[in-house]
Amino acid sequence: MLAVDDSAAEAVHRIFADYLGGDLGDRAIATRLNRDGVPCPSALRPDQNRHRQGDGWQGSTVRAILENPRYTGYAFFGRWWKFETLLDPDDVAAGHIVKFRRSSPDRVVRCRRPAHPALVSVEEFTQAQLLRKSRAAGGMRGRAKLERTRTSGARPYILKGRMRCGICTRKMQGAIIRKEHTYYRCLARSLAPGSAALNSHPRTVNLAENVVLEPLNKWLCQVFDRTSIDRTVAHLVESQGGSAEKSTTRDAAKKRLEVAEAKLRRFQAAIAAGVDPVALVEAINEAEEQRAATSAELKGLPAPSALTAAEVQARLDGLDDVTTIITEGKPERLAKLYEDLGVELRYDIAKEAVYATTSPRVFNVRVRGPSCSLSLRLSLG
Repeated sequence: MLAVDDSAAEAVHRIFADYLGGDLGDRAIATRLNRDGVPCPSALRPDQNRHRQGDGWQGSTVRAILENPRYTGYAFFGRWWKFETLLDPDDVAAGHIVKFRRSSPDRVVRCRRPAHPALVSVEEFTQAQLLRKSRAAGGMRGRAKLERTRTSGARPYILKGRMRCGICTRKMQGAIIRKEHTYYRCLARSLAPGSAALNSHPRTVNLAENVVLEPLNKWLCQVFDRTSIDRTVAHLVESQGGSAEKSTTRDAAKKRLEVAEAKLRRFQAAIAAGVDPVALVEAINEAEEQRAATSAELKGLPAPSALTAAEVQARLDGLDDVTTIITEGKPERLAKLYEDLGVELRYDIAKEAVYATTSPRVFNVRVRGPSCSLSLRLSLG
């Protein structure tokens, strides 16, 4: 049975009361909680939220609490379902990723009796869900339907999800300015009150997309051009760090094992040719001890994770022609190329530079250990 955490329960009571008692939205409630010094879940339980910064309440946190039916005291099952999808349908060796999707209402199961103490009544929770739907139905354009839907715009953001602010490390959001210029921006007002990043974060951090694309594409063409692929392969292999040293240790042990087995084969051949076995007893015992010790050493070594130069070369050959895609300049193909190359960008507004990293998707960490990556500073001045 789930136990009630009194300090966290007070925050849940307050969130439902504020939402049902006025015109406050998710973000407004989060702002009030931060202003009053109420610890957010990741700050209250850092051991359960190691992937979060714990720098305050966010609107998404409030939304998750308001939409969680377990606060009514009943246990629910099947709210989300898990499925696996291949990273690349044409390359099974690239591995797969696990995703979650919200189940349809008819697939959600609720227990008949309360399973733990309730923090809100069923009536309060139902009222909150009806209020959320009514607000969604009468909200901004594009949300006129009762069920919230998300529409995609006609203009693609080529660097969507790849550009991060160098001050707060959050992903920058795409925006269209003056109906024609594509920018990526980070707003200080969306930071949690009291966040350390507010001390140095400008009100708005803006970065034009076209300023980044030219030096980025130029660098990628140089790195993945077929004429310089050997140098790229060498750099990618070197970027694996300590994995290369482990691979060298394994290779040396394999060589010692081969030498010991070769000695035993020679001794067996000598005995078959008529040599007295007694004269070879000590040599045979020594070779068998060496083989046994080396075999035990190999079993104790971790599984090989570093990619060899030949493996890196083979995987790079599986990529589309980078130069051709960049020359064509089609936004959809460019966005797919950046995804395959694992492009990550960080904008340093003080130095007027973007730090770019590429970790080709064929080096998937879930499949073959450490990733291979290349980095460069792109000057924007």
